[in-house]
Amino acid sequence: MSESKLAGQFFDAAIGLLERVRDEEAAHIAEAGTLVADAVAGGNRLFAFGAGHSSLPAQDVVYRAGGLALMNFLAVPGTAGIDVMPATLGSALERVDGLAGAVLDSSPASSGDVLVIISLSGRNALPVEMAMNARAIGLKVIGVTSVAYATGTRSRHVSGTFLKDHCDVVLDSKIAVGDAELTLDGIDAPFAPASTVVTSAIMQAVMAAAAGELAGRGVEPPLLRSGNVDGGHEWNGRVMQEYGDRIFFRH
Repeated sequence: MSESKLAGQFFDAAIGLLERVRDEEAAHIAEAGTLVADAVAGGNRLFAFGAGHSSLPAQDVVYRAGGLALMNFLAVPGTAGIDVMPATLGSALERVDGLAGAVLDSSPASSGDVLVIISLSGRNALPVEMAMNARAIGLKVIGVTSVAYATGTRSRHVSGTFLKDHCDVVLDSKIAVGDAELTLDGIDAPFAPASTVVTSAIMQAVMAAAAGELAGRGVEPPLLRSGNVDGGHEWNGRVMQEYGDRIFFRH
C-alpha cells in the first residue's frame, strides 16, 4: 500500500470522527458553550486541564488568537508536556492520588468557575480526582473524553469511576480504545492516533458556541486577535486590561 493511500485513510478516519462528533454531540457542545458563557457573563473564570497529549487541546484554547482571553491553563507540574524527563514520568504522575487536590487548592479556581478537563481514557486518578474535587468546591466541570474507555477498560481510581461520572457536561470524542485509526499487514501495532485532532476541534466548537451565546445575550465576547495583524496588539491590550483580574497566564 502506498504511503499516500495510508495518509488518505487517516484523513478519512479523522473526518468521519469529526462528522460523528458534530452530529451526535451537538446538544452537549451547545450545553458546554452555555456553561462557558455563563461564567464569562457572570464574572467568573475559565480553566482547562489535560495531562500528557490531552494537554495539547487544553493549551490550544489558552492565549489563542480568535479565542476567549479568559481561558486559563490549569497546569499540573510534570504532566503538561513532553519536556519532563523521562517522558514516562508524566504518565506515572497521572496515577498519583492527591495530586489533583493539591493543584486545585493552590490555584485561583473557585466556586462558580468552569473547568474543562480533557482525558482520552478518563480512567487515571488525576482527571477523576480533578473533577471530583472541582465539583466539591463549586466549579462547573466539562469533561472531554472517550466514553468507550469506560466499558473497554478499568478505572485506575480507587472509586472505580471514570471522568465521565463526575462532570456537569460530558463531550464524547468517539475515539476507540487504543487511539489508533490504521492497521497494516506487516506492522504489528495499530497506528495514526486521531484524538488530538478531534478533541482540539471539540474545544474550538465549544468556544465558538460560547461566543455565539454571549453575543445573543448582548455581551461582547472577550476574544483575542492575532498579534500578526495590524492593530492586534492594541486590541489584545484593551481586552487584557478590562479582564485582567480573570486572566492568570500573564503573571
